[in-house]
Amino acid sequence: MPITGAARLFAILGDPVGVVRSPAWWNGRFTEAGLDAAFVPLDVAAADLPAAWRGLTRLRNLDGVVLTMPHKQAVVPLLDALGPLARLAGAVNTVRRRADGAWEGEMFDGEGFVAGLRAEGHEPAGMRALLVGCGGAGRAIAFALARAGVAELALSDAAPGRAGALAEAVAAAFPDCRVATALPDPAGYGLVVNATPLGLRPGDALALEPGRLSPGQVVADVIPTPERTALLDAAAAAGCDTVTGRAMFEGQARLAAAFLGLADLGG
Repeated sequence: MPITGAARLFAILGDPVGVVRSPAWWNGRFTEAGLDAAFVPLDVAAADLPAAWRGLTRLRNLDGVVLTMPHKQAVVPLLDALGPLARLAGAVNTVRRRADGAWEGEMFDGEGFVAGLRAEGHEPAGMRALLVGCGGAGRAIAFALARAGVAELALSDAAPGRAGALAEAVAAAFPDCRVATALPDPAGYGLVVNATPLGLRPGDALALEPGRLSPGQVVADVIPTPERTALLDAAAAAGCDTVTGRAMFEGQARLAAAFLGLADLGG
């Protein structure tokens, strides 16, 4: 589809933004649906988010924005309204312009992650899960795993106090789920999740010790690109089942499309 002067615009904000899958996915669906719309990547440093947001919200043909690292929590105070998942997680990955001009954010990373797990044949209900990384995506995944019925959820994060604060919040919202903080040691867990940025860049350290993995565990990574991270390669070599960041991306993209009024894009 040619882009005309009447095109509706959508964008993704991130740093780094070059690793994201969103532009190709969304623009491909716009073309398939015959929509005069475009989805563009915007490289915005963390310190520049407030200024960038003020400018973006004044673009009258901008209908929606997707947030990726490191903006998912920082954007929250800049918004006019939050959906229920965003309020629970304290983070946002999709924002829409409402009919009244207000900007409303919602969080689909967690539900998208669980949908991706299930699409790959892994049901989280009843599992013991270790989640490494309690930032924006990690927070959403923690609540979604508890909502999905994991029996036990262990949380680990390098930032002091962050895993403990999230554990308290998840336990309060889902008292039937056993939640605790833990070291990033994957031994003994049925599901191991990397929700840190480690793996985005060549030479990154691994988020956990692969020598502690064993056959039969499910190891999932939220990193979108590269799809096969060093952690997933190490997990596969240890005999684990692996789930790539593509599974979460596709799961949350369909939910985000519906939130933006484009439900038919998800396929």
